[in-house]
Amino acid sequence: MPEESEKVLAFEIERDGDTAVVKCHGRLVAGTTEELYHAVKDLLPQSKVVIVDLEELIYVDSSGLGALVRLHVSARRLGCEFKLLHLGKQLRNVLKMTNLLSVFSQYEDHGINIA
Repeated sequence: MPEESEKVLAFEIERDGDTAVVKCHGRLVAGTTEELYHAVKDLLPQSKVVIVDLEELIYVDSSGLGALVRLHVSARRLGCEFKLLHLGKQLRNVLKMTNLLSVFSQYEDHGINIA
């Protein structure tokens, strides 16, 4: 049985000027996506760049993928860059299968400092 920390999504938001970094932990699945979606969507109008760090995300289902796509579309409408960082194997495979991997920018080796 999964530990309690593996069942839920937690995230922290860090701001640095016009950039917001959202660090996610746990599982981005049905029932957990709306809180993340609304928190990140609120960042878009006041940010030039929003980076979602998925290093500690252990699983994403179709609802989680849908939330990421909706955020990407909202960011583009507002002229905000929306980037995913540290894609795990499971999410990378899902993005490949859905032909979405090329849609999301990945900046794992581009000097983004996340403390």
